[in-house]
Amino acid sequence: MDEQIIQKIKDELDKIQPFLMSEGGSVEFVKYENNIVYVRFLGACSNCTLIDVTLKDVVEQLLINEIPEISEVRKID
Repeated sequence: MDEQIIQKIKDELDKIQPFLMSEGGSVEFVKYENNIVYVRFLGACSNCTLIDVTLKDVVEQLLINEIPEISEVRKID
């Protein structure tokens, strides 16, 4: 079951990569545990002042809307 969810997470993250790459950054899936997705931001995203907005308003909303099992998305440095 988790393997299917993980693949869905990766597929959804791939959809926003072009947006992030246009700003010089990217997002990387780290793990899925207890209905929480952990991601790492790379490149320009790693030290962007708007990273929390991107995390909650873009990444988290996309994943929660598409994958009901997810309750939260957290970033790992």
